[in-house]
Amino acid sequence: MVDSPRVEMHRHVAPAPSVPMALEPRRECARNNHVGISERRLEVFEGDQYVQKHWREDAFFGYQFLNGVNPMMIQRCSHLPSNFPVTENMLYLHGARSLAEEMQKGSIFLCDYKTLDGVKANVIHAKQQYLVAPLVLLHQTPDGELKPIAIQLKQTPAIDNPIFLPSDSEYDWLLAKTFVRSAYFNEHELNIHLLRTHLLAEVFTVALLRNVPMVHPLYKLLIPHTRYTLQINLLAREKLISKDGAFILFMSSGGDGMTNILRRSLSCLTYTSLCLPEDITERGVQSVPNYYYRDDGLRLWEIIHRFVDGVLSFYYKNDTEVEKDSDLQNWIKDIYEEGFLSNQRAGIPQHFHSLSELVKFTTMVIFTCSAQHAAVNSGQFDYGGWMPNAPSTLQLPPPTKKGTATEHTLLNTLPDVSTTVHGMAILYLLSKQSTDFVALGQYPNERFCEEDPCRLIKDFQRELEDMHVHVQQRNKTLELPYLYLDPKMMENSVSL
Repeated sequence: MVDSPRVEMHRHVAPAPSVPMALEPRRECARNNHVGISERRLEVFEGDQYVQKHWREDAFFGYQFLNGVNPMMIQRCSHLPSNFPVTENMLYLHGARSLAEEMQKGSIFLCDYKTLDGVKANVIHAKQQYLVAPLVLLHQTPDGELKPIAIQLKQTPAIDNPIFLPSDSEYDWLLAKTFVRSAYFNEHELNIHLLRTHLLAEVFTVALLRNVPMVHPLYKLLIPHTRYTLQINLLAREKLISKDGAFILFMSSGGDGMTNILRRSLSCLTYTSLCLPEDITERGVQSVPNYYYRDDGLRLWEIIHRFVDGVLSFYYKNDTEVEKDSDLQNWIKDIYEEGFLSNQRAGIPQHFHSLSELVKFTTMVIFTCSAQHAAVNSGQFDYGGWMPNAPSTLQLPPPTKKGTATEHTLLNTLPDVSTTVHGMAILYLLSKQSTDFVALGQYPNERFCEEDPCRLIKDFQRELEDMHVHVQQRNKTLELPYLYLDPKMMENSVSL
């Protein structure tokens, strides 16, 4: 398939310049000290064409659930969902024990795209598109790889909804994985990327500007992490998610589907899922090997938490001072009511009762606006520039029985050339580094004047530099380096 003329067209076509230029934010003062970082990052992928070479492989398919652009969905599976009737005799567990034993051991994982269930798919170029809500079962093999062992493309079990297996024919299995990759793309863009970073960052920013004066320590601490956020979100509303925006026109979830997915995603968004240490524990993925998003993310969380704790503890000597600060309380009330629609099930604080609550929430805000956005944004072109690995839409319905898929079926299922070109252009732009990039922990505008906060900023920067060195050394040992949570390669704010 790699040599197919149709796929070759996707490979060599240049991104449409009109889309990037329409979205490119204006930068007032270029900072060239970081120029070249994004180019070096892309060379890792484009130089040896890693994704193009490996996208068919089960191990790379599984790897992307850990370290691709959506590392948030995979969870340990201790028992099979009732709507996923996988049986023991279906599976080959790579020389391991029974499915029940592997579950007990903690080696079986699940990705469930139930948020996409029943979503009305888009019509693109007058042709109906398709989007599925798959369930994916994965196995951590004895050698540490994560591989898919069963895929069901729709939520409701049925005769015309078979469970696909690695033992099926080459194109049955590859087609099933392609439908999963398309679901992965749509879930990522709307829930993990748009909602959980861009829109949340806007909530935090607007609440800060409405409720907290510029002289307040919380304002000084957070305002660098709001830079360009309102601007880029305004452009996104105009150019990406408007009626004639690129997401609406070229994604299978465009139109009504996008609204439904965002509504469902918001309804199940929780505070614990935004706090990385708790999220990792809830998903049961503390001990999965080669999970670099988790490893780097947890280290970053602790570095940010120490910094925030130090700064806020300087200004608030006890819990009572926090409780009596009306600016703080108005800020969190605004976030709870306007951002989370007063949904108690989300677990978002309605009031700060203690300094520790304030420190944790502020840590989450900074982490979301910097590290989390970098993790789910910066690699989009790396993984999606080779379209078959991340199709934004699919043109044929999912298979209803086995033994029918061929290379011709797969080629006709993938999006057309025009859709691919526009998708590549958007991913290229969103992955591109700003011309006046400001890395996490760098504060060109000095807002604190007291000795202790200034010292804490320098300590914060030293810890980030140590982590940068650690990530560089770790990546030298990896066939596919994980770059997205390197402190020198992530921006302070959601700015692109």
